[in-house]
Amino acid sequence: MKVLILGGVAAGTKVAAKLKRADRSCEVTVLTKGRDISYAGCGLPYYVGDVIHQQSELIVNTPEKFAKLTGAEVLTQMEAVAVRAAEHKVEARDLRSGEVKEYGYDKLVIATGASPFVPQIPGLDLKNVFVMRTPEDAVALRAAVEAGEVKRAVVAGGGFIGLEVAENLAARGVKTSVIDFAPHVLPNFLDPELSEYVENKMADAGIMPMTGVALEGVEGDSKVEKVLTSKRAMKADALVLAIGIRPNTAFLEGTGIEMFKGAVLTDQHMRTNVADIYAAGDCAMVTNRQTGKPAWSPMGSTANISGRILAQNLAGKELAYPGVLGTGVAKLPGGLNVGRTGLTETAAKAEGLDVISVLAVVDDKAHYYPGAGSFIVKLTAEKGTRKLLGVQTLGPGAVDKITDIGVTAISLGATVDQLAALDFAYAPPFSTAIHPFAHSVNVLLNKLDGELDSVTPAEYAAGAAEGYEIIDCAQVPSLEGRKFLDLAAITGEVSGLGKEEPVLLVCTKGRRAYLCQNRLKYYGYTNTKVLEGGVTFTEIEEE
Repeated sequence: MKVLILGGVAAGTKVAAKLKRADRSCEVTVLTKGRDISYAGCGLPYYVGDVIHQQSELIVNTPEKFAKLTGAEVLTQMEAVAVRAAEHKVEARDLRSGEVKEYGYDKLVIATGASPFVPQIPGLDLKNVFVMRTPEDAVALRAAVEAGEVKRAVVAGGGFIGLEVAENLAARGVKTSVIDFAPHVLPNFLDPELSEYVENKMADAGIMPMTGVALEGVEGDSKVEKVLTSKRAMKADALVLAIGIRPNTAFLEGTGIEMFKGAVLTDQHMRTNVADIYAAGDCAMVTNRQTGKPAWSPMGSTANISGRILAQNLAGKELAYPGVLGTGVAKLPGGLNVGRTGLTETAAKAEGLDVISVLAVVDDKAHYYPGAGSFIVKLTAEKGTRKLLGVQTLGPGAVDKITDIGVTAISLGATVDQLAALDFAYAPPFSTAIHPFAHSVNVLLNKLDGELDSVTPAEYAAGAAEGYEIIDCAQVPSLEGRKFLDLAAITGEVSGLGKEEPVLLVCTKGRRAYLCQNRLKYYGYTNTKVLEGGVTFTEIEEE
């Protein structure tokens, strides 16, 4: 069987390598537009920041090494320009000579990836306008920084790549701002209140986020001097475009292959609607595991998983890819890490689900251990089934462990009740005696069961606690001008506090406020609420 693969980064090389292992008799040829194959695209911002020192460290495999290891033929600088499906042939242009060559196939795999979106605005031809997609892009930006050409930079795009580039530029002493047309950074990845928290931490770190702002142009004599936005002109020496990516599928026009917004539609076996043509990676759609709807997941993880399954199917198996959960994790400015899997509260409500959420601030390891910090964990569950739907996590530590537990739980259809008493690993350097994930689940269970009556940060911001007296119940008074209530002193009726008086209990993280509420309920107080996440997450105005 002759298998032709178009694209040689994540999905393409995974298909080729796994297929040759599964069926050595297959004749596998990889055509790739670039000079390199299988490079670490997610590592590019860290090369800019000199966290990764050598460009060679970004190259997972050379074409020569890959061919020897796998037995697949790799042809670089070959750009696919047309697919003649009826004839089982592909036309590809040799970018060195300009010659168009013809390649036949029994099975065709489209893994051509995606390219940065570049808006049609004036000034993009000026020096020091960068994108961030290939090793060459990272090399060019780092060289400009190291040459002293970049003192101020604007990053257009508040997604993962944009924020990671911003963090690494700032680490090298570049005064950096981030602009995005969306209302918040990390749009559609986090719920709005968590995005706002990220924005505040960015500002604290000296990286100014400007959201709801359109990029309109670039000015300068020969190089970038100003970046023009819908709000104002910004002085800058460089502009980094990280607005998003678009699938590399223009060459498929006229083939009859079904697409959605430029991404190839596939079934769970990665088959297109055209016989003997498959697709995987950033150029293809997959399925959302929770909703069953088509989903675009331009992630290296998705490319590798779907590529591996596709290869096995080409070798004769019938494996289905159940789809993605929108899982992601990233290192952000301000010493903050972020992780998410499953549906956000916003997305779950848009699907018509009756949901409940909770925001908990929990220790990430034993509080007495050096380097201990906190996780901010938002859990979303379906009220009726009590199934976990989504996890969002922020913190300076290993947010991936919280995220990955969530992946497992959601994929297996677990209820929050089933997650409360799992035997998680514990030792002071790594975790807490009650694991931070279990702790967060317990808070949600308390809310589900009516033991915790609370206000989420989003609800508080929307005015849900209007008319409630804010009472400080931290270990020591911390809210200037607010009444203080000591947990240890609640041994009966509280002087000056009516039993039906609406009260919002606020502490540092939310735990002590819950303990106060529990005790007040025992003594007949019926109208108390707890602010989830306390002042760690929400700033309370002084009285």
